Amino acid sequence: MGRGDRGIALGPSQRVPPIGQGTWHMGERADRRADEVRALRAGIDAGMTLVDTAEMYGEGGAERVVGEAVAGRREEVVLVSKVYPSNAGRRRAKTACERSLSRLGTDIIDVYLLHWQGPVPLSETAAVMEELRDEGKIRHWGVSNFDTEAMERLWRVPAGQACVTDQVLYHLASRGIEYDLLPWCRGTAPGLPVMAYSPLAQGGAARRRILQDPVLGEIAAGRGVQPAQIALAWTVREGDVVAIPKAADPAHARQNAEALDIRLTSDELAALDKAFPPPTRRTPLEIL
Repeated sequence: MGRGDRGIALGPSQRVPPIGQGTWHMGERADRRADEVRALRAGIDAGMTLVDTAEMYGEGGAERVVGEAVAGRREEVVLVSKVYPSNAGRRRAKTACERSLSRLGTDIIDVYLLHWQGPVPLSETAAVMEELRDEGKIRHWGVSNFDTEAMERLWRVPAGQACVTDQVLYHLASRGIEYDLLPWCRGTAPGLPVMAYSPLAQGGAARRRILQDPVLGEIAAGRGVQPAQIALAWTVREGDVVAIPKAADPAHARQNAEALDIRLTSDELAALDKAFPPPTRRTPLEIL
């Protein structure tokens, strides 16, 4: 695993680093493709061997970028992709999965996620996910953008408890899941890890709110690192959350990976709680 051998169980047969790589908005412009491939490869070299993508990202373009980045080193990487809710039924899921496999240049997806809940009954999606697993097309499956009530519904359908993760928005300025969803996931047996997308927020104003915060800046300056690295270290502090930031270039990818080496002190965590207070009541799940 490297970088201190910190690993999180994502299903019974694989462990992943606490910080992986996201690909949202990759594969949308041909002139950026080479840089995107280099960034992903640099991240893999630095120990961020989980790569998350989706058929939605660039309408398959991001999966093609990932496929190029992992070519020749597929066994080093845990690949996560997502299926559109409209493709998550019996008639369409297998075709969608085959298209993703082709774009990724692989014969198996390590974790296949339902991107968000749509019109297809959860029981049908769980059943077809299990069929894809039995056919060797995927190793594990999970969901994304599910709040606590949705997870409870999933847990009640046949095979629903085979879900291995819930991928949701989570960062310093978006902590609502700490009130109910994270405790619920931690209360399952043996515990359901969460994947945090946009761990540095999405959009200029939201990101500036985090990265230009004076408390975060002071902690980063005291350690001689970047504020973004402190924010990533905070996201994965408990050991059961996987952050999947996107990097635009190899240097950025290596910077993200270095956050794996940061362990925040109790005083630093308390200061960040004061700057970014944890939730005191249940709030709707934030979705981007």
